Amino acid sequence: MLEEKVKASLVLHGGECFEGYSFGYEESVAGEVVFATGMVGYPEAMTDPSYQGQILVLTSPMVGNYGIPPIEADHFGLTKYFESMDGKIHVSAVVVSEYCDEPAHWQMWETLGQWLRRNNIPGIMMVDTRHIVLKLREMGTALGKVVVNDKDVPFVDPNMRHLVAEVSTKTRSTYGHGTLVILVIDMGVKLNSLRCLLKYDVTLIVVPHDWDITKETYDGLFISNGPGNPQMCTKTIEHVRWAITQDKPIFGICMGNQILALAAGGSTYKMKYGHRGQNQPSTCRSDGHVFITTQNHGFAVDFKSVSQDEWEECFYNPNDDSNEGLRHRTKPFFSVQFHPEGRCGPQDTEYLFGEFIAHVKESKVKEASKYKPRKVLVLGAGGIVIAQAGEFDYSGSQCLKALSEEGIETVLVNPNIATVQTDDEMADQIYFVPITAEAVERVIEKERPDGIMLAWGGQTALNCGLEMDRLGILKKYNVQVLGTPISTITVTEDRDLFRNALLQINEHVAKSLAVTSIEEAVGASKEIGFPLMLRAAYCLGGQGSGIVYNEEELRHKVGVALAVSPQVLLEESVAGWKEVEYEVVRDIYDNCITVCNMENFDPMGIHTGESIVVAPSQTLTNDEYHMLRSASIKIIRHLGIVGECNIQYGLDPSSHRYVVIEVNARLSRSSALASKATGYPLALVAAKIALGKGLFEIANGVTKTTMACFEPSLDYIVVKVPRWDLSKFNMVSQNIGSMMKSVGEVMAIGRTFEEALQKALRMVDPSHTGFDVPPRLEAKKNWDYMQDLKVPTPDRIFAICRALHEGVSVETIHEMTRINLFFLHKLHKLILLQNHMLQQYKGKMNTMPRDYLLKMKANGFSDAQIAKYFLCTVDDVRERRMELKITPKVKQIDTVAGEIPASQCGFFVYQLQRIPR
Repeated sequence: MLEEKVKASLVLHGGECFEGYSFGYEESVAGEVVFATGMVGYPEAMTDPSYQGQILVLTSPMVGNYGIPPIEADHFGLTKYFESMDGKIHVSAVVVSEYCDEPAHWQMWETLGQWLRRNNIPGIMMVDTRHIVLKLREMGTALGKVVVNDKDVPFVDPNMRHLVAEVSTKTRSTYGHGTLVILVIDMGVKLNSLRCLLKYDVTLIVVPHDWDITKETYDGLFISNGPGNPQMCTKTIEHVRWAITQDKPIFGICMGNQILALAAGGSTYKMKYGHRGQNQPSTCRSDGHVFITTQNHGFAVDFKSVSQDEWEECFYNPNDDSNEGLRHRTKPFFSVQFHPEGRCGPQDTEYLFGEFIAHVKESKVKEASKYKPRKVLVLGAGGIVIAQAGEFDYSGSQCLKALSEEGIETVLVNPNIATVQTDDEMADQIYFVPITAEAVERVIEKERPDGIMLAWGGQTALNCGLEMDRLGILKKYNVQVLGTPISTITVTEDRDLFRNALLQINEHVAKSLAVTSIEEAVGASKEIGFPLMLRAAYCLGGQGSGIVYNEEELRHKVGVALAVSPQVLLEESVAGWKEVEYEVVRDIYDNCITVCNMENFDPMGIHTGESIVVAPSQTLTNDEYHMLRSASIKIIRHLGIVGECNIQYGLDPSSHRYVVIEVNARLSRSSALASKATGYPLALVAAKIALGKGLFEIANGVTKTTMACFEPSLDYIVVKVPRWDLSKFNMVSQNIGSMMKSVGEVMAIGRTFEEALQKALRMVDPSHTGFDVPPRLEAKKNWDYMQDLKVPTPDRIFAICRALHEGVSVETIHEMTRINLFFLHKLHKLILLQNHMLQQYKGKMNTMPRDYLLKMKANGFSDAQIAKYFLCTVDDVRERRMELKITPKVKQIDTVAGEIPASQCGFFVYQLQRIPR
């Protein structure tokens, strides 16, 4: 009822009084009276720090219609829905024509009146806001006061206070984990400005308005909006004056435009009543394009006071010709008077954030391309352990070779003397010391390298680099991490940060939660549900990981995982899906290629190091292949990886749904496999990229005539088979899963999957003849091969062989193993070939026709294998083969499927073809 309302009035310093009723906090306040013409966005406007000390008149006919949303944090750690942290209100009071006390909206948490009262902010309703605006238009910006219950207060001019100091942050804080570092001078920054920057996957360092930025390392400088008179910010002006003597890009918004002008020697003036609202036109000087913008400022730049030789006006207001933006004529500095971030208001000019980031990237590329270190420290992988064996010797050796080719002095740290890279000729200085932060610091102190390579020594080197960065060792000795930055490595290793980074670009991840204790894990399991996958952060070869089916298993496995890692990720299980990997390369110019894709023979749930792996993938369609390829490039760009990375996916075998499993921001086992499989020297190319070279500047070492910026084409099949030595450890379970137990692997090449698989099986153990049950299993009493199908062991491939021989159908094996039917049919084909050969030619090998024997050879059957079937000698088979003129047909591994002449020394043999006559 009207009579129940508390009387309140707005009094201007000229004596005008506008009577109404209170709907907010019942207390009188004074300030500067301004108006905003926006029809939506009252929560954003009232929390905009630029309104600090002001009484805001909202011209919208009704305010409060959709209430106030809850206080929540977004995935950047910023408060949602509002423009200041925790939804802090910056207006001194709010004046409206009509207030809605019964709002309706699905996001509403409380009413506007409740929000104001909770935050001690007065509000007046039922006043003629049109009359107030007309009066302000006459007077200009006016001092005023809100008087509630006739409790008078004196007029106060907030512009006499240092308003920026009131709203600016008091501490240095960081948001995001991107490769580009943007230093934000907080003059009263709106949160949506930070969101607009964080969308580009940057690291924001937000500092107080008077922070000494000359001591900060950054790639770009952002000067935010803020309240009050810019001329009071003398320290900020002094620091920005230093910044414009540098070449790092600068972008200013609102007060940032004024600060940049003052630092450049210009001047500012107070406007009659300023520009406030969401419908202000701003015209681009270069092309006449008019943008509708959000504005909120009472001061403006006098463009004539700025050096016209150095600066140009990029935007102006067509209504009063006031300056709306500056741009340096030769350096990457620009600013705008309006708010491109909107919130509240249009987002037509949000593209300017992208323009700024583009300037930052371009500047950083120029800087990186000019930088050439004098001496580089390379971290090796140390001792050979499960999941980290000879492949990292290969990677490190290639890295040292690349550095040597560029004339850079090299220092190697690797305690493993039994490696190629520790040969005297590989590095200029070699230290056989542990790869720990303490030991490596002593080497750095003595050698004083300019740069350090972390990605060529596996997880050991990566963890050591992260620890040295955490301890400040790299900064202490001014050692630059070459290639992928530490910030990116941290994101890929920290499971929670990694998940959030992928969500920022709408990539698919399994539902997951990161935990640091057993009790947290139990709580998380109730939210996700069993079964679930457990993964330990910062660990090698899936250490501490596994699938858990109940709380008892969860408590046990989380306890084990936390013993080796500070953090554990629990995620929705996708066991049974296809597992696919991509090896991706990116240079500093943002050129990206996928060098190789690989498909696991075993489904998700088996570590890729425990599975047979096939390259290129054999069961992906064009749409699936390029869907994951596009995702890979999107991910490597978003994370800012420089060099090479391995990306693993789980792909639903019955739809196009996929999830990103992990990204290894380093050379890995799969990288070494991809290099050998394709002939593309990933480790060497990644090292040269880390030195600032573009893919287009690196020669293809195979063809010698093309560049490294291409994607290899394979006209053959590569199969990798792991090797286990579990029999040496009596107490170790024979079961395999998401934690790696294999101690090595072999790679075979052929024109068919069958040929390559049989070759690999023979190489992995001398007792194996191919896709046959080996003697040790034949001699094993009561071998339960069906159990090996249900529960994976190192003998699963041979269990499949026995099951097929015993007449178990391909479909039954598929149901038990979830191995793709394509591969199972290929294995069944080998059994059918073997059986048919024995039925038709047993004891009659000399009558076997040429085409049939050639077919056997092309499917990977060795002379010894065939001799075993016929109970004859290997010489007998060879003699028959030579008689039929069946000899290996040598093919070159050239990365281009024969399209361009190559000088690669890798070859493979046999193929199913007839010799042209």
